[in-house]
Amino acid sequence: MFKNWNWDALGIGASLACAIHCALLPLFFSSLPLLGINILHNIQFELGMIILSFGIGAYSLYHGYKKHHHSYRPIILFTIGIGLMLSRMVFRDWDLILLFPAAFFIIIAHINNHNSCRMHNHAHADDCDH
Repeated sequence: MFKNWNWDALGIGASLACAIHCALLPLFFSSLPLLGINILHNIQFELGMIILSFGIGAYSLYHGYKKHHHSYRPIILFTIGIGLMLSRMVFRDWDLILLFPAAFFIIIAHINNHNSCRMHNHAHADDCDH
């Protein structure tokens, strides 16, 4: 069932949802702490979103690499994006400065993977085991 999903589209969607959460949620939900709800700058929620994005992205990029294009470019772009996302957790003062390039690299990695999969359809290499 999960093999037929478009994992790149899901990865792009998860990355966009994360970017929208981080950029727009403070504008619309500034009153949530008054209600006892605290998801703004919640370390556990943010880490959960990063782990979710990493899991979807890693599976998508591995599948594209192994079965289609054998290119490291999407993996490198994705690694840079996830690294920037994780650095946001450490450098809290640079949160918005790191957010947009991180989301950009993750989205570009998925787009690049998707386009490479479409272009190559199925490329055989020395490490191709099927």
